[in-house]
Amino acid sequence: MSDVLPVLRLLCALLAMFAGALLVPLCASLYARDGLWACYVISILLTLLVASVLWFSTRKYQRDLLPRHGVMLVSMVWVVLPIFAAIPLLLASYAINQPMSLTHAYFEAVSGLTTTGSTVMSNLDQLPLSVNMWRTFMQWIGGMGILILAVAVLPLLGVGASQLFKAEAAGPVKDTKLTPRMTETAKGLWGVYVLFSLFCALGYWWAGMTPEDAIMHMFSTVSLGGLSPHDNSFGHFQSPLMESIAIVFMLAASCNFALYFVALRKGNWVGFWRDIEMRATMVALVGGGLLVAALLWIKGVYDPLQALRMGMFQVVSVATTTGYATTDYLGWPVFAPIFMLMLSGVATGAGSTGGGIKMARMLILLKQAKREMTRIIHPNAVQPVRMGNAVVDNRMIFSVLAFMLMYGATVIVLSMTLLLTDLDPVTAFSAVLASVHCTGAALGRLGPSSNYAVLTDFQLWVCTLGMLLGRLEILSFIALLTPAFWRR
Repeated sequence: MSDVLPVLRLLCALLAMFAGALLVPLCASLYARDGLWACYVISILLTLLVASVLWFSTRKYQRDLLPRHGVMLVSMVWVVLPIFAAIPLLLASYAINQPMSLTHAYFEAVSGLTTTGSTVMSNLDQLPLSVNMWRTFMQWIGGMGILILAVAVLPLLGVGASQLFKAEAAGPVKDTKLTPRMTETAKGLWGVYVLFSLFCALGYWWAGMTPEDAIMHMFSTVSLGGLSPHDNSFGHFQSPLMESIAIVFMLAASCNFALYFVALRKGNWVGFWRDIEMRATMVALVGGGLLVAALLWIKGVYDPLQALRMGMFQVVSVATTTGYATTDYLGWPVFAPIFMLMLSGVATGAGSTGGGIKMARMLILLKQAKREMTRIIHPNAVQPVRMGNAVVDNRMIFSVLAFMLMYGATVIVLSMTLLLTDLDPVTAFSAVLASVHCTGAALGRLGPSSNYAVLTDFQLWVCTLGMLLGRLEILSFIALLTPAFWRR
């Protein structure tokens, strides 16, 4: 309990900050005059009330964060924040006579904050502006991680910011201080994120979107979330220009944001282009898009130009874990949708807003496999694993191997759990992969022309757990379940 109380004290500060995020849908409601402003005011007051109670109950417990506290706080935030994010969805659903269940509201909130992009809501085009604004804005604040934002803007918490940053950040970013102060690092990453967001929104607006659509699609593009205010997703616009803009920003957001920060800070982009992970990510995405486009042309599905347009957009969208769709690609040759889903596990960089295994881990695994094959032939050879010019520490290799073991176990256990509910194998396996990869787009009954409302409540909770594990990168959450974590 002595370890939990300081974490709860920090959680209340994050809840207070999260209440401020609800001002966005409140302003959208007042702007659109949709009559739902009271739903957001009530949500803000409830969130602040709980934050205040926690604050006064734990105000005496103040200490620097240890690594264990960072893991606890990160896990707690991604489980608790969706509860408060779901409140306005619940209240608004009753106000518009389309009541949602608690399961559906929590699923939608988790999907938004983890940037998964799955949805249980339909008739999106008829939803009030403020509801769609909140659904998409959740992805934006979850994209870079609300905890990194907290490190940037709440240094007065009096906590060890580095432990919070390391628990939340993904891949090599967590062990690299880009500036002498961790707070400045977080501010720098968020500065790049905001800059990307501004250019993306202006690009969509210039291409012909309404200001509201431009803002909402910007939220879900730079975060690689993919939730759209339209039932037909990005296919609502049928615009090659808008699709091209989306591809550019999805490709940009799939790379490590730390690379942009360093390049802008130093005014030198040489290091950016030399980064092995960035190059591998671009090869996977662009090469995958060209492969699927060639397949669609050869199979006679589209003419060459249309095949390039459709293939490149769907592959980049699904593989970057965004999940936009402009067509029902389940009607394509079976290789294409399965290939895109598999690619979503590896085709984003560490330190990006995407989900999945991350390209850095896959590269380390491939290099480790190559080293082991060399040792079979030359047992005494000394061949360190390198990423670019840097030697990868053996501890990082063991960490990657442990992650992959837990990743495989998670996918198998959750898939088997869904199969116990008599869900067909294709839908069950793809739903778990889509959830753990935080990509949203699945196969079977969960294709682009459907949504997750076809699942039962229990099946939705399994997918919700998959999304949380994917966002927490599995090991952080699993560590909480081990007895060793709770020993002093």
